[in-house]
Amino acid sequence: MRDLPVRAARWSAGHPWRAIAGWFLFVALCFGIGMTVGGNAATTEDFRIGEAGRAEAMAAEGGLGRRPVERVLITARTGALDPATADGAARDVTARMKALPEVESVGAPVRSADGSAVRVDVTMKGPELDGKKHVEPLRARTAQVQAVHPGIRVEETGSPSISEGVEKLRSDDLARTEMIALPVTLVTLLLVFGSIALAVVPLLLALTSIVAAVGLSMLASHAFPDSGVGTNVILLIGLAVGVDYTLFYLKREREERARSGGRLSSRAVVELAAATSGRAVVLSGLAVAASSATLYLADDVIFSSIATGAIVVSLVAVVSSLTVLPALLAKLGDRAERRRAGRPRRERSGGGRITVAMLRPTARHPAATLAVSALVMLGLAAPLLSLDLTDMGRETHPRDIPAMQAYDRLNAAYPELKAMHQVVVRADPARSGDVAAALDDLAGRAKNDPNLAGLAELRTSPDRRISLLELPVPHHVSTDQARTSLEALRERHVPATVGALDGAETAVTGDVARYADYPEHQKGKLPFIIAALLLVTFAMTVWAFRSVVLGLVGVVLNLLSAAASLGLLVLVFQNTWAEGLLDFTSTGSIGSRVPLFLFVILFGLSMDYQVFVISRIREKVLDGMPTRQAVLDGIGGSAGVVTSAAFVMVTVFASFVPLHIMEMKQMGFALAVAVLLDAVVIRIMILPALMLLLGERCWWPSRRTVPATPAAAPHPLEVG
Repeated sequence: MRDLPVRAARWSAGHPWRAIAGWFLFVALCFGIGMTVGGNAATTEDFRIGEAGRAEAMAAEGGLGRRPVERVLITARTGALDPATADGAARDVTARMKALPEVESVGAPVRSADGSAVRVDVTMKGPELDGKKHVEPLRARTAQVQAVHPGIRVEETGSPSISEGVEKLRSDDLARTEMIALPVTLVTLLLVFGSIALAVVPLLLALTSIVAAVGLSMLASHAFPDSGVGTNVILLIGLAVGVDYTLFYLKREREERARSGGRLSSRAVVELAAATSGRAVVLSGLAVAASSATLYLADDVIFSSIATGAIVVSLVAVVSSLTVLPALLAKLGDRAERRRAGRPRRERSGGGRITVAMLRPTARHPAATLAVSALVMLGLAAPLLSLDLTDMGRETHPRDIPAMQAYDRLNAAYPELKAMHQVVVRADPARSGDVAAALDDLAGRAKNDPNLAGLAELRTSPDRRISLLELPVPHHVSTDQARTSLEALRERHVPATVGALDGAETAVTGDVARYADYPEHQKGKLPFIIAALLLVTFAMTVWAFRSVVLGLVGVVLNLLSAAASLGLLVLVFQNTWAEGLLDFTSTGSIGSRVPLFLFVILFGLSMDYQVFVISRIREKVLDGMPTRQAVLDGIGGSAGVVTSAAFVMVTVFASFVPLHIMEMKQMGFALAVAVLLDAVVIRIMILPALMLLLGERCWWPSRRTVPATPAAAPHPLEVG
């Protein structure tokens, strides 16, 4: 692996047009084959988790699984609803919906208790998750009824239309983020390189890597079904790592070219860059892939999709940096240098003024710098102690979606529709009478529960093996009342009724159970995934630098960075003080997927900076420089490219903060803050302070190939 970057760069620089053509052919093949084969979308079965998932599987076994249901709501625009007008509109809705091939059945109109609304329930054909794909014809019929009855409000809501609206909003949001992130990234690269050609290269390779990764992810989805977030992850991670990997390589090539003073050919300069930054890129890409792979341990289709997307795009970005990038540099390098010949610009090796100012106290007082910086990071992590994880339920979706506005009016008129408990029982058909009696007893107990309301409905499978009792819950799934009702059902009502029947298997599902079981599932998996993540990070660092000490340092620093960013996330999103600033309404909680996503992705991305920075330090140490001087030179020399790379990443991640979807907003904020803290506090203050204090012990147990200089002159940072 050590010689692979150099061999690849040598061939690519020697055959530039073949390498360039080969890369674009590779991208076209990946995307073309992926589109031809198509993706494999996750099904309802793939999302089943915990007791709720077990109950859903039992219900589906008896043909009682959840179906996609749309509800057409008829209300007055102002004043009281005229019954005759509402009934006429309801009949019109019923007739139009029954004529659609997507519709399985249409329920009888239901008037609300206060007479302010009439609703018509429409059950669609097919699995629950497929409803959003076929809901548009239903929405068109509802719009036709509204046009015929302009004096009243006729609108449609339900899981299919809400899901369709959320996906459209997410797609529009992502398009806007690209409009922000791409120009900012291009301007940053122009400032770094002073060359339009060299600035376009990282962006071009990142975008083509994303295209190739999308195609490959479609193929991979046949092994790991796509939950619908794979493309989002590829865009999020691909733009960040694609630009960063190319930036590391390009910056080193520029340094080697400046150092040679034009004496070396483009091919020789590219090979020198490949031997240093090329190897760091390979290690970084493998680290992102290995870290992301730990998400498969979550036993969750959403995290499997995230892992697949992150792995594919990071590896494709590495391939682009090793193959086509040297070819582009060979063709563009000499031309760029000729254009700059009249205005030569020396590559900095000591860092900018800000970096020098931050490094100076670190060099003079490493122990004090370490103590203060670590205390600041621990202080930022303190709010993590009040972390409250919840699944982001439907009520957290933006009200910009028309279906969500109808959803609010529906819940106001029919509070019993806010949520539902489903008690599922599997027993021998001969005991169906006993099961029905026990469920009837359970329904009677539920009537006396203040957290439940409405009439219970009992359904039984044709073979009488599966029974399902539905209990309406007049509270949103995120409320304490809904959780209390679930606890009472699982811990008291069910054990005292159907749970007491010999040979009967029972489980509770429904909206509240789904909402409650998912975070618990994640909490149970989190320790194993973090343990695997720490092990992977430690092993990758030891393998890269042959140092157990640096492996431990990397683990500790990544934990510190992740904890601080999570603490800031809790401080901002679990409270209301930043709502106006970041345009959100606090739920008082953090999305249950966010911490795990942050830990895994951040650990992988942090390896970018860690590998790049420590590689520069190690190069100098192996050349005979004392560790103290190597640390200060290496940190200062790499600070410019690390700062530029971090700025690109922060821009990409921060562009997700304005999104309307709460979990994506939280993920973008957390990653942006984490990268900022990692690049500034960790890499410029804590890491060098630790390495200065450890000295030659940093490299234990490996031995230095060249003895340290006995009496090195003070570094400028120590005396300036």
